Amino acid sequence: MMLEALTELVQEEAALPATPEPALPTLTALLADISPLPREALFLGYAEDSLPVLLNLHDPVPGPILIGGDKSSGKTALLQVIARAADLIHTPDEVQYGVVTPRPDEWKNFPSRRENAGIYFTQDNNTPELLQSLVTWAHNNKGEEQSVLLLIDDLEAITKLDERSQQNLRWLLLRGSSRRVWVFVTLNASRARHLTEWLGLFRTRLFGYVENAEDARLLTGNHTLDHLAAGAQFALREGNKLLRFWVPSID
Repeated sequence: MMLEALTELVQEEAALPATPEPALPTLTALLADISPLPREALFLGYAEDSLPVLLNLHDPVPGPILIGGDKSSGKTALLQVIARAADLIHTPDEVQYGVVTPRPDEWKNFPSRRENAGIYFTQDNNTPELLQSLVTWAHNNKGEEQSVLLLIDDLEAITKLDERSQQNLRWLLLRGSSRRVWVFVTLNASRARHLTEWLGLFRTRLFGYVENAEDARLLTGNHTLDHLAAGAQFALREGNKLLRFWVPSID
């Protein structure tokens, strides 16, 4: 399982009131407190007792990861924390990432460096080239130690690309994690009902605040999500329960 530190923290989310929002620590300070982490660990956030929520990049079982929530739920902030943590924890030989977004200005504070393979505007001609290059790299990857993160902000936007690009995206969602290409994709909860054919490709989902109960249940199966702190708190499914975690601020 992708959660390695929270298995004893399962809570009945329906039986508890919303958790008061704490003063969020900075990412740098938090990582300093929990370092060193295993080379294969990708930082996602931290639990209410400050234990880290980690993804094992060498275990393909979780597959591609969908981040669903309302417009103001903090989906882009979570992607940015994942990217910045990769910058701070990993060497370029261990982890690199590329970002595809309809709003490149939101990523202007991420400077070019070896871990950062680029910020791509969704509708640019080089975005299909990125998807193709990742498929090619994955096909040729014979157990290399390096992992590549593809951070896609807005599932709906990228599904409007040409048919070949959609085929490459589907291949990465189905096969990528077994070849060390990890795909993280955000989705506005209100648009989920229009993208049901894509939802089934995500075996792992992270949930942000969703006000509408019907939208929340479409994402989760049987949970509401209006108890989460918008912009700072997420949850993931552990059996029939939800585990909540916080996203630190980027300093």
